[in-house]
Amino acid sequence: MNIEIIIAIIAAIFGSTGFWSWLTNRSKKKSAENRLLMGIAYAWIISMCESYLDKGSVSASEFHELEHYLYQPYAEMGGNGTAAKLFEDVSKLKVKDK
Repeated sequence: MNIEIIIAIIAAIFGSTGFWSWLTNRSKKKSAENRLLMGIAYAWIISMCESYLDKGSVSASEFHELEHYLYQPYAEMGGNGTAAKLFEDVSKLKVKDK
């Protein structure tokens, strides 16, 4: 293929409003999905932490699941300090075997 044709195709794609509209809608959808996922993770972290704190202990497997599958990904996505504070409190609990 001729280089001028390739450049014209690329310019047409990036110059089209359809491409930019698709890209904008994609990022909005991803943002909404991230907010929803963060909200669900937040609710589960709070619920689990409060449950363990009320109980006064946590099993090793419960703590691992909370940390590995919920808290770490939540924190990596920019989670807030409320969940961090409760997780810190749970990490100080006595660990019991089931």
